[in-house]
Amino acid sequence: MSNMSYCRFQNTLSDLYDCFEFNGEDLEENDNLSEEETAARLRILLLCRKVTEAHEDELEAHDAASRARAGL
Repeated sequence: MSNMSYCRFQNTLSDLYDCFEFNGEDLEENDNLSEEETAARLRILLLCRKVTEAHEDELEAHDAASRARAGL
């Protein structure tokens, strides 16, 4: 099911946090992932890397603004 455009990022953020909280280090929990889920987890990690690289300038500007507001 796709997200409605007016809340796409809000809904996705919640789902991504849920995925992030699964750290993959718990072997019993990791063993319970299907091959498809394991592959999807890796694809999410790779996509997160691409998103970060594609928006590096925006992230750096945000960090600089946050430091300025904090007086650093």
